[in-house]
Amino acid sequence: MSDLAAREARVSDPLRETAREVRGADGGSFDGFRMEQKLFVCLVAVFVSCLLLGDVIGGKIIHTPLGPISVGILPFPVTFLLTDVVNDFYGRRGARFLTLVGFGAALLAWIVLQVSNALPVDPTTYFTQPEFQKIFGGSAVLFVASMIAYLIGQFLDIHVFQFWKALTQSKHLWLRATGSTVLSQIVDTIAINVLFNGYTAYFAPGSPLALMMHEHGASAVWTWISAKIGREYGIKLFVAVALTPAIYALHHAIVNWLGLRAARHEARRVK
Repeated sequence: MSDLAAREARVSDPLRETAREVRGADGGSFDGFRMEQKLFVCLVAVFVSCLLLGDVIGGKIIHTPLGPISVGILPFPVTFLLTDVVNDFYGRRGARFLTLVGFGAALLAWIVLQVSNALPVDPTTYFTQPEFQKIFGGSAVLFVASMIAYLIGQFLDIHVFQFWKALTQSKHLWLRATGSTVLSQIVDTIAINVLFNGYTAYFAPGSPLALMMHEHGASAVWTWISAKIGREYGIKLFVAVALTPAIYALHHAIVNWLGLRAARHEARRVK
């Protein structure tokens, strides 16, 4: 195996290489980590932070000139930006590992929310139980819906990104980044809105959607949900295109400042 091929193999599997460094002669010190491993840790940390923040705050609906949308749309564009960067530099396996770490973090957060909601409150509590339950109980439901939509959208994004990367022979970064987002985000947006808002309308008495269903029927609720899907997907698509310069800037910084190379396209795996 040539030096270049060996290096690409190491970059494509950061978890395995990290384990090797920890077992190294230096006793597992931080100095044993290479730059691409440190970068991967930073990318994962930012990714997980934005993912969890989006899940926690996503239950708040804000007014826009286009209509009501979830405030969770603010941090989520960062997640699919970082997914594309990891996919480009660490390959399919690196992006899958990123996805599974995010899923594990979201699952842990959901468990903590469930336990927190179940614990009795003290009279000195700042948030009353109904207040805490409404905010974080709703977030627990949102977490479940988000995790399902997240896994579907992420794995679709990974495969579509690699498809375009192989088809263009690793050229046209904008095409594989935007092309993967266009498809994955429509699936993600539909899934999260149908699961969470559908649950709210049918199983959360007193919620605005439940009241809408009671007064105007299910058709009005699903019309509202469909319009919200269209608005949020349109915004995500616009943001994906608008982030193209940021993707190029981040790619340039990693290559030129950190001296790393993108992983080769995986043509043999694309069917």
